[in-house]
Amino acid sequence: MQLEAPGKPLQQVWRDQAPRPGSGQVGIRVLACGVCRTDLHIVDGELPFPGHAVVPGHEIVGTVTALGEGVTGFHLGQRVGVPWLGWTCGSCEHCLAGRENLCESARFTGYQIDGGYARHTVADARYVFAIPDIYTDMEAAPLLCAGLIGYRAYAMAADVLRGPIKRIGLYGFGAAAHLLAQIARHQGCDVYAFTRSGDVAAQALAMSLGAVWAGSSDDSPGVALDAALLFAPDGALVPKALQAIRPAGKVVCAGIHMSDIPSFPYAWLWRERQIVSVANLTRADGDAFMRIAGEFKLHVTTHPYPLDQANQALDDLRAGRFSGAAVLLPGG
Repeated sequence: MQLEAPGKPLQQVWRDQAPRPGSGQVGIRVLACGVCRTDLHIVDGELPFPGHAVVPGHEIVGTVTALGEGVTGFHLGQRVGVPWLGWTCGSCEHCLAGRENLCESARFTGYQIDGGYARHTVADARYVFAIPDIYTDMEAAPLLCAGLIGYRAYAMAADVLRGPIKRIGLYGFGAAAHLLAQIARHQGCDVYAFTRSGDVAAQALAMSLGAVWAGSSDDSPGVALDAALLFAPDGALVPKALQAIRPAGKVVCAGIHMSDIPSFPYAWLWRERQIVSVANLTRADGDAFMRIAGEFKLHVTTHPYPLDQANQALDDLRAGRFSGAAVLLPGG
């Protein structure tokens, strides 16, 4: 399923043969591919169009069908996952410092690189992860972005605080938040879920996964939070989250795109509160998250769609018609 230009529906495209891996790449038969809000940002033109047709999808689960020259550490038939960050130069100051998520030359799966809205794809072996066996293909797909980005945002929040996170707020209780809530609870943190006004389904899901409070983003949970993680791409949530955190707390903006942040009084930021953004992920993030995901079984809420219904899946995500994560199943 291919995007020819932003603002247009995806088109089904048939190719004569499956793509073949080049040096350092693996060939993959796609078993499942999650549908992410970043895919929407690309389709809707909120991210710059790369200048060529795009096969979206960066939450790919599949089996290795071919190994390119020089690839080690994988075997044919192995189940693997492919995330958003798909290639880096390996030689810039960011890459050399272990911050390849900030590489200026980075390329991204389902954006500059053909992604998983397909039956077959290829991927740079450096950015391919083994998947814990305890998850089905559908369950594993959202781990590749919703899980990874949620984990990096969570780790970034913990890094600044004086001591462990005790109370965390999650704004936008969708694919990422519903996974992260379980990790936070597993680590002894109280979770507060903020949703769109009236989204009782998302609030009920949050409570079923162990949240101690769930309500509208306009509501107050009645306690000061240690950190607030924003997964909804609404800049107006930043001032609200600032008012919800304690001094020395942190607001982490976890999306790749967000609407403009409105002005707010400096007093809301004062007393060493911080606002930061998360950009992509590192391989270390991926390894750490997959270890945690293998320690205990995350409950993954999924909604399956056939590959040829990718446009419907994107539209349902845009309209907020489900809680959890949409997953495309190529079949065939």
